[in-house]
Amino acid sequence: MNRKVTKAIFPVAGLGTRFLPATKSIPKEIMTLVDRPLIQYAIDEARSAGIKEFIFVTSRGKGALEDYFDHAHELENTLRKDGKTDLLELLRQTNMESGAIAYIRQHKAMGLGHAVWCARRLVADEPFAVLLTDDVIQGEPPCLQQMIEAHAETGGSMVATMEVPMDKTRSYGVLDVAEDMGAIVRVRGMVEKPRENPPSNLAVIGRYILAPTVMENLNKLKQGAGGEIQLTDAIADEIEAGRDVYGLRFRGQRFDCGSKAGFLQATVAFGLAREELRPEFLDYLQDVLAMRKAAE
Repeated sequence: MNRKVTKAIFPVAGLGTRFLPATKSIPKEIMTLVDRPLIQYAIDEARSAGIKEFIFVTSRGKGALEDYFDHAHELENTLRKDGKTDLLELLRQTNMESGAIAYIRQHKAMGLGHAVWCARRLVADEPFAVLLTDDVIQGEPPCLQQMIEAHAETGGSMVATMEVPMDKTRSYGVLDVAEDMGAIVRVRGMVEKPRENPPSNLAVIGRYILAPTVMENLNKLKQGAGGEIQLTDAIADEIEAGRDVYGLRFRGQRFDCGSKAGFLQATVAFGLAREELRPEFLDYLQDVLAMRKAAE
């Protein structure tokens, strides 16, 4: 029987330089998509998948991120006195129970693999999930839940994957597929940001369920593409050792909120998904398109 996945790592140590000057004073993960910060989307997805322990790999200047998940007693008391129970419930959804959340510092930016490795002592010998907050996925059920349900059947390690145009593969880790079983593919190899001859157009997206042996691979701290310690390389080592690695074609739409264009696209999609916002917002978008067409 495959062990249940109850721990998740959130690598949030990046500087968010693509969103300067906003990220001069606030962590990128606190930037708001409609009315919730990016990190809340990742936390909600993890919770719905049964994650109980949340491990954040942070860096200097991320104090606002830690404060976000703390209890705001004065604000809660004010809302309670004013009878604003709906807002009080909304606020409670951002709270984390004592002991459920841990913060680990990554003191030097050495890549995603290194960030995950920083949490090795908290993961111990259990399978664990990794969620990248830049990748916001609109799906039902949520992406990580889809993966955990599939992983319960397959075991091993699993990555979320989606098809991308061949000329875009150089921006991703790319799967070399041994067996295509539809929603699930068995992986023969992985290449990080291939400059030429990508093995497929199946790109690795920022959701992972990893066997504890991946941490042992990361212990080697070997540098890969860009001189960084790549998580992709540690997963590829699993395949070389004869252990199973799978890709799941998740059901849903992924937004790259690490880019400005992707963040704007996600804002439109999530805004239109909200019933209370859709009519007014849709009218506005249609007006903008009509004016643009008239100008042409």
